[in-house]
Amino acid sequence: MSAEEHQTPVFRDLQADDHDPEITEISSLCFNCGEDGITKLLLTKIPFYKEIILMSFECDHCGCKNNEVQSGDKIQEKGVLIRVTVTSLIDLNRQVIKSDYATVKIPEIEFEIPPQSKRGEITNIEGILSRCIAGLEQDQPARKTLDPDSAKKIEAFIQVLIDTKTCAKPFTIVIDDPSGNSFVENLNAPLVDPALTITHFERNKEQNHLVGIYEDELREIKEEEELREIKEEEEENDEKTNADNVTADTLADEVLHFGTNCPSCNAPCETNMKLTSIPFFKEVIIMATNCDACGHRTNEVKSGSGINEKGVKITLRITDPIDLSRDVLKSETCSMSIPELDFEVGAGTLGGKFTTLEGLLVAMKDQLTGQNPLMCGDSATSELKERMQEFTEKLDNIISGKKFGSRIVLDDPAGNSYLQNVYAPEADPEMEIVYYQRTFEHNEELGLNDMKLEDYAEDE
Repeated sequence: MSAEEHQTPVFRDLQADDHDPEITEISSLCFNCGEDGITKLLLTKIPFYKEIILMSFECDHCGCKNNEVQSGDKIQEKGVLIRVTVTSLIDLNRQVIKSDYATVKIPEIEFEIPPQSKRGEITNIEGILSRCIAGLEQDQPARKTLDPDSAKKIEAFIQVLIDTKTCAKPFTIVIDDPSGNSFVENLNAPLVDPALTITHFERNKEQNHLVGIYEDELREIKEEEELREIKEEEEENDEKTNADNVTADTLADEVLHFGTNCPSCNAPCETNMKLTSIPFFKEVIIMATNCDACGHRTNEVKSGSGINEKGVKITLRITDPIDLSRDVLKSETCSMSIPELDFEVGAGTLGGKFTTLEGLLVAMKDQLTGQNPLMCGDSATSELKERMQEFTEKLDNIISGKKFGSRIVLDDPAGNSYLQNVYAPEADPEMEIVYYQRTFEHNEELGLNDMKLEDYAEDE
């Protein structure tokens, strides 16, 4: 295989002028006549959305045809819980990306669409309600004959859905997606939408099984037992502990390498990992990936010392161009806001990053203008495009140092974020650091409420 063929992405961009889309043909059984037909597979990527698998079946014997689309996107590290308060007909027009694993609920009318009952789709809130109404009405004629009582109850509930679709009363729609691949449009983008709440959460065992992630529990138990034995031996042997400390110091000066797949084209590539210490802060782990196939580069930062006892909120007022060159560590649990622009990005939006303040603002801008599926491309309205252009100009003025006085706020409940103090070890007059006690909701999002650190044997 040549180098050029080796570097071809698995999922290629969807292009009209692509003369060689690499369609795979396989022989398949026709369920209509029992003869062999042909299934064609096309792995492609929809711009500003995700990877998909197009499947087309055709039988030359009976003429039966069937088309299907499946998601080829990866499962995200965390699930997503989206709540939308619908108060007007404008809210019904919010665009929605719903994956196969998403559960859709309307608590006010005790309505729920279970996961994997319908294919993933791109629609809006009104479209979700319309499909449910059409699905319930489909078998009503036969149901009225065979089971009049059930038909009467379903007819009454259909009327409830119709009233809900006309927005007669405000209601809440909840999308719970363990795969993390669902999305609801922000009508105030790029500003904060008060009617839209997005929360990321750690999957439990059942949710991992739902999205197809299985772990060998017996192997994990065995590994935990082995780690416990190793820890006991280390505590009893001082010489071995000292040797381990020397090893840790040695690793701090090394760059580790391990194989992985590119998050953009899925081609094999290499990730570099380095343990480093930030002055006046703590140790962190920096991971950088560079793909030779498509040129994609990414970096991520993980804390090397766990979750702090308190959360931290850092506020910096930009008064000089040199402020943009300050080093900043934004953990994956940290949210970021610019009050003067009424703008906020939630935790996990940009992942963990170790860069400069200018680099963080540029990454945030690229995230908004280049990777959001509903703010770019043909689906964006002219009003949204104008609003995005106006916001981008204001953000560019901050990045280029043309506008001073704006505040950058980093709020990290885990306490693992950092912004360089150029006056260190003295206090920085333009920066305010506040440590606070986490709330129950903060601990719930970090997964701390479910942790048990003592008396493990009670659960055995």
